Amino acid sequence: MNEAVPMRAKFGLSLSTRAILFDWGSLDDLLDMAETAEDSGLFHGVWVGDNLLSKPRVEALVTMSAMAVRTRRVKLGTVCLASFPLRDPLLFALQWASLDVLSKGRTILAVCNGGSRFDGPQFAHELEVMGVKSAERPARVVEGIAILRKLWGEGKASHEGAFRSFADVDLQPKPVQRPVPIHIAVNPKADDVPEEAMDRILRRVAAHADGWQTDGTPVETFRERFDRIRTHAEALGRDVSGFDGSLHMMVNIDEDRDRAFEEATTFLGAYYGAGYISREHAETWLAYGSPQAVIDKLAAYIEAGCTMPIMRFVSARPREQLRRCIEEVLPAFRE
Repeated sequence: MNEAVPMRAKFGLSLSTRAILFDWGSLDDLLDMAETAEDSGLFHGVWVGDNLLSKPRVEALVTMSAMAVRTRRVKLGTVCLASFPLRDPLLFALQWASLDVLSKGRTILAVCNGGSRFDGPQFAHELEVMGVKSAERPARVVEGIAILRKLWGEGKASHEGAFRSFADVDLQPKPVQRPVPIHIAVNPKADDVPEEAMDRILRRVAAHADGWQTDGTPVETFRERFDRIRTHAEALGRDVSGFDGSLHMMVNIDEDRDRAFEEATTFLGAYYGAGYISREHAETWLAYGSPQAVIDKLAAYIEAGCTMPIMRFVSARPREQLRRCIEEVLPAFRE
């Protein structure tokens, strides 16, 4: 295993646990890619996505546990733990603490609201099955984070909340990390969200999280929102020197730019459903084309303040894409 190389940002590899259901690879393939990323010395972390019923996939914590055994250095994180507001926070606190112990303190927990009932019938059905009202999701995320911090602190914890109450709970084992970094993933669409609501969302990240995670966000929008989050956090008296801003970026490396775009959007269409990705959305969400084109796209976000670019290879050849990234893209970001 190579030692970590000093890099201009904390690069992450996002592995698709959902793609397994489409016969685009096996769980062994994902574990092998996690090892390859670590052995390169160029990656800071390996990340997996999450859903319950709305977008079926291999469960995130189970997958991360396997990765914890197969790796030694890279951080292990979630790209938007969408099931967080659906999970029992006490049980989850024990599961994540156990994962942090297994990995020797290498976890990064990124949570989000998950899909609303307006995002499609699969999300409405998921909420109905789990007995969670769509409007409750943001409050459940905030309360869930508060419960985790209490249970992972010293001694016994008590909580009186809107969704969960308990007294004198001494959760064991505690996580190795004190504290465990918790990020909030959120990407409000400017055209759909009034400014007052937008500010409320960004203030929520500033108040309750140690980092912000997003995707499909234009460079200048990323810069402006991340600046606002940190300004709000500083106003609350929080130290933002270690506050991370992460971007989940879809990547396809191919000198033929049209071919790269076609393969990427074909992958995403199968993954999310036909018509889910518009051309405008794809241009924002994707870094595609030659290695230099991918370098330039990533560099623009890093210049805008992104500290954690997380790359998912949207290709039927993810191992080849990873190899090219290691050989032809990431060396450009060495310190």
